Amino acid sequence: MELNLSGKTALVTGGSKGIGKAVAIELAAEGCNLHLASRTAADLEAARDELLGRYNVSVDIHAADLSTAEGRQAVIDGAGDIDILINNAGAIPGGDIDDVQDDIWREAWDLKVFGYINLSRHYYGAMKKSGAGVIINVCGIAGVTPIPRYIAGSTGNAALGMFSRALGQESILHGVRVLAVHPGPTLTERLITLARTWAEKELGDPERWQELPSDHRLGRAAEPKEVADVVVFMASERASYMSGVAVDVG
Repeated sequence: MELNLSGKTALVTGGSKGIGKAVAIELAAEGCNLHLASRTAADLEAARDELLGRYNVSVDIHAADLSTAEGRQAVIDGAGDIDILINNAGAIPGGDIDDVQDDIWREAWDLKVFGYINLSRHYYGAMKKSGAGVIINVCGIAGVTPIPRYIAGSTGNAALGMFSRALGQESILHGVRVLAVHPGPTLTERLITLARTWAEKELGDPERWQELPSDHRLGRAAEPKEVADVVVFMASERASYMSGVAVDVG
């Protein structure tokens, strides 16, 4: 299926690893030029080199802390005008209400929740003026199916899902589509980190994370590409009638 993304420009936050990198690969395969943002320059450089070695697109990288106004502004200034924003950066730690202390909760939400919201606010304003654009917020299935041992993430993802749905109901009237994707468990470094946290709490040893019972519906976690394929389709003209909705992947 031709997605008509060739020549478009996308900003992917958290684009150096996991789902973000998988999204960047699929966008590049469709001919989309890229801006990748994350905290670690070395990871960004490796992702850029891989993409440039495989696809005939431009790839610019921006090492910045997106939990801060200064970091977000640096990425905005560096990326300039874009057609597609994929908000994906952020790793909210696991833990129940007794585990996640105030400073950790706020730090995690500054990056993922407020990072998504503030980048969306900026780019929505610019896209509304031009009458076109797509914003996709990669949230998480815990925002749909609450997980007490991941309470900060469940709450944050739920907020971002509703933010996307609310903004997308209005944005489509101005030619801009806003959507959310809620991935289920996906085989990334992030999944292993969460599993180690839960194993330490439940089994007393983070190294025993593979012993935790699995509730994956297909008996396995999703591959990052399986999530990325949905994200890229939603960013394309093939999903032109979709806005203000959240899609569960898993």
